[in-house]
Amino acid sequence: MRIVSQEWKLSLTILVLALLSCTPFSSAVSRKTNKNINTNVFMSPKIELSPGSVSNKLYFDVDFPRGHISLKSFNAELVDDAGNSIPLSQTYLHHWIFLRYHQPKNVTHNSQSGITFVRNSGFCQENVFGQYFGLGSETRGTNTYIPDPYGIEVGNPSEIPKGYVEKWMFNIHAIDTRGVEDKLGCIECKCDLYNVTKDEDGVALSPNYKGGLQCCPDNSKCKMLKGFLGKKRSIYLKYTVMWMTWESFIVPAKIYIIDATDVLKISHNSKGKSLEHDCKIEYEVEPCSKSNVNGSDCVDVKRSSFPMQKGGYFIYGVGHMHVGSIGTTLYGKDGKVICSSIPIYGNRSEAGNEKGYVVGMSTCYPQLGSIKIHDGETLTLEAKYNNTIRHSGVMGLFYFLVAEKLPHHHL
Repeated sequence: MRIVSQEWKLSLTILVLALLSCTPFSSAVSRKTNKNINTNVFMSPKIELSPGSVSNKLYFDVDFPRGHISLKSFNAELVDDAGNSIPLSQTYLHHWIFLRYHQPKNVTHNSQSGITFVRNSGFCQENVFGQYFGLGSETRGTNTYIPDPYGIEVGNPSEIPKGYVEKWMFNIHAIDTRGVEDKLGCIECKCDLYNVTKDEDGVALSPNYKGGLQCCPDNSKCKMLKGFLGKKRSIYLKYTVMWMTWESFIVPAKIYIIDATDVLKISHNSKGKSLEHDCKIEYEVEPCSKSNVNGSDCVDVKRSSFPMQKGGYFIYGVGHMHVGSIGTTLYGKDGKVICSSIPIYGNRSEAGNEKGYVVGMSTCYPQLGSIKIHDGETLTLEAKYNNTIRHSGVMGLFYFLVAEKLPHHHL
């Protein structure tokens, strides 16, 4: 039974949907960090990976703080059986994403029956990039804390339909790169390395599709070095949530996730003009001319512009990019820079500082009330990659928070 559209599945990179209905989710830690803020640490079900293999599954009804709350930060990483951080050079975390949904009460655990997704405020079509939280290899080195007095409001009883409950689900896309022939090619999901020529419906992929999400589905395997032997290992997604009970003084912040591949279409109907977004999710970075390979011209630039129909005060921003990225910038009216997010590359071997990998993204925390996006203001997102070599399946996303009002004492 299909519960989501083709585009929605691609945005989650779920080519084969598999649920683990018998594995319980358990909280490892629950403590108060100060008078108001709680910190909860959770562990996913066990994920088993052999060298070169891929895990890409959806997990429904996962452990998450309940009630009417304000989310303050969300962090995650891959760990082993002993709780030790796993380096990206061994298991690459392509992405993890958390999604919010409503479901009728008294349904069985992990059931898909009656699900209604509650997406963020972003622009992409249908439920593409509708998640509330999510990062990739940059997870450990990216700040996600939402400054006071702002918070992301969830669990408001007035917003949950009668007879329904609010739940959370997540997707983890992890690739075991131990012993693979080409690490960069495997983490970019090059089709030839995975020996994939058809999509999940059995339709032949375009010869122009060199790599990306469709070429490393769940249970696929990347090409290995001849003679390499390695044992299966167990990994877990460890995720840490900071939250507090919702109070009247908290100012709600809306989540926007935008895509540099978004193509905006304007259509006219009986109700007037309407805007249709077409986010492509990923794209191919073609290599530059050999004559420029050592010059400064080997930069691929992807841009997309769109109006922000309902504005507000910009309070936080961060990009999501892959290996080869240079940075992403969000511009406002007349080319005003709202935020630039730059990748941080590792230079050693330990988890969190793996050489050659994107291990963090810089974030923007402007002074309270200093950046306002006006109703109808056109925003432009620009993503840059170094293209001395080809990069497949890259992303140019930008995640930001907007508050429609300032705290009372600033009005």
